Amino acid sequence: MPRVHEGKLDASSRRFAIVVSRFNSLITARLLDGALDCLRRHGCPEDNVEIAWVPGAFELPMTAKRLAATGRFDVVICLGAIIRSATPHFDFVAAETARGIASVGLDSGVPVTFGVITTDDVEQAIERAGTLSGNRGWDAAANAIEMANLLSDMT
Repeated sequence: MPRVHEGKLDASSRRFAIVVSRFNSLITARLLDGALDCLRRHGCPEDNVEIAWVPGAFELPMTAKRLAATGRFDVVICLGAIIRSATPHFDFVAAETARGIASVGLDSGVPVTFGVITTDDVEQAIERAGTLSGNRGWDAAANAIEMANLLSDMT
């Protein structure tokens, strides 16, 4: 019988860093609320969570990298909201943020989850931050719990 590795949704013994973009804080505060609710409901003690606020989504990867390098966290959760406007700025910020967050996880070996929503307008962002489409902050935290436990199980 093959050995199967699968992460469990038990956050009771894990340490989490959450990096949150202050830009679009109407949205990102809701994402943070969702992530914290998920961690709490899955047994994470409040003392096992640290939150770092950054100016915008572009600064998420640098801060995630610094937090991952400390060795204090099992996983880093990145939360942000990038909303399209009339200029190509959205495309550059969204692409580089995603690339940077992925690189942090691959380079550090610490799971880094992507809770950055990219939308065409504010209404879509509100939907993804806890109204019609669930809460992507919750989803990023659930993925973080699962990945922390999965990688721990594989060692």
